[in-house]
Amino acid sequence: MKIITLSQQEFDKFASAHKYKNYYQTSSYGNLMSKHGYKVHYIGIIDSTNHLVGASLLLYTTVFMNKKIAYAPGGILFDYNIAENIVELVKKLRNVLGKQDFILLRMDPYIPATIRNKRGLISNINSDVNNILKNIKYAGFKYKGQNNFFENERGRFESIVLLSEKTIKDVYLGFNKRTRHKINKASNSGVLIVEDTNKKAEFLQDIISTNKRSKEYYDDFMKAFGNKAKIYYAVLDTNAYVTSIKKAYEHEMELNEKLTNKIQDNIGTTNQRILNSKMESDKLLSVYKDQLVFATNILEKYPKSVLIGGAITLEYNEAIYLIAEGYDKRYKSLNSNYLTRWFIINEAIQKGYKYLNLNNIVGDFKNKNPYSTLNENKLGFGSIPTEYIGEFDLVLDQFNYRLYQNFSKEKDFKFKDNIK
Repeated sequence: MKIITLSQQEFDKFASAHKYKNYYQTSSYGNLMSKHGYKVHYIGIIDSTNHLVGASLLLYTTVFMNKKIAYAPGGILFDYNIAENIVELVKKLRNVLGKQDFILLRMDPYIPATIRNKRGLISNINSDVNNILKNIKYAGFKYKGQNNFFENERGRFESIVLLSEKTIKDVYLGFNKRTRHKINKASNSGVLIVEDTNKKAEFLQDIISTNKRSKEYYDDFMKAFGNKAKIYYAVLDTNAYVTSIKKAYEHEMELNEKLTNKIQDNIGTTNQRILNSKMESDKLLSVYKDQLVFATNILEKYPKSVLIGGAITLEYNEAIYLIAEGYDKRYKSLNSNYLTRWFIINEAIQKGYKYLNLNNIVGDFKNKNPYSTLNENKLGFGSIPTEYIGEFDLVLDQFNYRLYQNFSKEKDFKFKDNIK
């Protein structure tokens, strides 16, 4: 076995056909990260017959005293089922990278471990995963554990909506009642989803839910992935919004008057059900009145429309990936993020994609935690929680790595997507 340098073209050709391919292991992602603080190298792994049996994009950076840390995002593309081959690979990596002053190599292979139900119970398991995990650890990689949250480079759980061989109606009926209600509310309120063909992420950067990346990062993302990357904006038609609130208010006013008349016509005999309905109607009228004031103020400020949310997606392999999303918190009640996802799902089905990847959720499905709403929000789309194998570190230079940890404020270096 030997490690060689690959061109971007050679790497992409191998990576695109690999069992564990993922968009992190592409030259497009490498080009993106090369603009955001990291150096990029493409390695190939050849066997004794000079046949290419593995490859990886490596991101790396200098941390101290010219010592470097490398990361294979999405994992080294390799067959992990044969222990002897992984042991030999690790030996070669230690030799090659060690001579180049690397002190650590990190990877998180895009290998599915389990499929869960919405309660987090395992419904399917990758029969190879335990053997793969054992082999990687045996070869010298340190396993960083079955983390449920975001302690490592990336979360281990993703939320996936299956679309293959399903109609739009089938997918919609797979959503829970709350999700369908929010989609309908957004649509009825005058929220429209449009694709930004100019691919300018200026507005979106301000409303991304995590907001950890710069505008330049998102612009570079669009350039790196070309026509496979899309930007969608949620636009509120302010006239339609005022009209919808007025209609709801007037409808409720009519109902309220009928209930008032019933009570007046039956003083002393009115049943509790009618009284309860009247009280609920009074509350709704108060809500609609406030919403009408809110909607009218927006209309005065934005006579035609206003951008209230959006998302970035990536079309890769057989899926559409939700890369980033968000909404203007002032318009939270309009649920534009729900309608945006529904629009993207429609796009995915029409284009023949097999699933929509809603990105990370957390692996704690039982206990209340800071991410419980994230899980509820995404699992409401009838998505399937998918667990991946996790993250591994290979220490290449024990002495200098410990020295780095002793002198660094970050005991565990993180390869942030955007370090500008």
